[in-house]
Amino acid sequence: MFYVYALKSLSRNYVYIGMTSDPDRRINDHNVGYNNTTKPYKPFSVILFEEYPTRNLARLREKYLKSGVGRAYLKSLALPDKKI
Repeated sequence: MFYVYALKSLSRNYVYIGMTSDPDRRINDHNVGYNNTTKPYKPFSVILFEEYPTRNLARLREKYLKSGVGRAYLKSLALPDKKI
């Protein structure tokens, strides 16, 4: 199984969208600071988590979420008082 996830920074206005086959490890890596791209924005909360049977389907969803329409969808998932 493959997973697509979106993380919202609790300290800054930043959303990270990614894909993995080991979600617990990957999300922990972001929160600990092992990923140079997301290290300045830690800690994170999960705002989206989806499961897919193949890597290809997960990658298509990840690409969609990184588009303008996908980011608007993620914004609609956030609480009204939280900025994305």
